[in-house]
Amino acid sequence: MQDASRGPEAELATLIHGEIDPRKFPHSEHLRFAYEMLARHSFAETVSLFSAGLKKLAAKSGRPELYHDTVTIAFLSLVAERRAQSQARDWTAFIAENGDLLEKSCLERWYERRRLTSDLARQNFVLPNPSGLSGKAVRAINSYVVVYAALSI
Repeated sequence: MQDASRGPEAELATLIHGEIDPRKFPHSEHLRFAYEMLARHSFAETVSLFSAGLKKLAAKSGRPELYHDTVTIAFLSLVAERRAQSQARDWTAFIAENGDLLEKSCLERWYERRRLTSDLARQNFVLPNPSGLSGKAVRAINSYVVVYAALSI
């Protein structure tokens, strides 16, 4: 879907305004847009803009139930954390270092499948079940939760 004739800002605007064809917006593009948006906005702003854009796309496709709050925010959290730690200078280098993000199942390292696929998780951001998580992972997730909660208030 990447359009070399458009700059990243123009591409991001298509997401924010819900102008992307949902059938041409695979998981890899979600990640690329997250990477680019996080370069231009704070995590809290990215959560707000990205989520609103995805909700518009889901509604445009006639399936608003496709939007998943927990999956969206959890992936944004992972991209933000890894972006902050990465020496990569662009998307191609970043995803080469973080290829596991291309697998939607990567969230299962933090979430039990039953919890992640619940209606509660789809409609509201839920924390992962902390059993089996390292203290560092729990702290990172909780810090993003605080930002998200502040944004929601």
